Amino acid sequence: NSRGTASLLKDTISFTDVSASGLFEGHDLLRRGFTSVKNELLPSHPLQLTEKNFQLNQDKTNFARLRNIQGIHAPLKLQMEFRAVKQVQRLPFLHSSNMAMDILRGNDECIGFEDILNDPSQSEVMGEPHMMMEHKLGLL
Repeated sequence: NSRGTASLLKDTISFTDVSASGLFEGHDLLRRGFTSVKNELLPSHPLQLTEKNFQLNQDKTNFARLRNIQGIHAPLKLQMEFRAVKQVQRLPFLHSSNMAMDILRGNDECIGFEDILNDPSQSEVMGEPHMMMEHKLGLL
């Protein structure tokens, strides 16, 4: 049966089999930097984990306090507003101050480290806009 054998042969290769995000992808030094197994296993300082999760822990505490005071509807409404604000983003090559998120968290009236010395993750080096958009959309 020629139809049966033809269906067993696969003469096309899907695009996902050839893509760079496959099984044998190399480490991209330009985007991710050098890897260190020690840094992936252990934090470099005992307070590093608490500082990394500070905002998450503070949000959980505020939600629990709000639930105890006003009921379940207040933290649920605030969480929906957080999700709505996180979905609105600028293009990846443009700096965003996330003012709406600061207002929701109550940080708009506080002067912090990033207000004076700038946030280290928001460096002034701007990359290639087309390449950054393709990376965000998963085309690279």
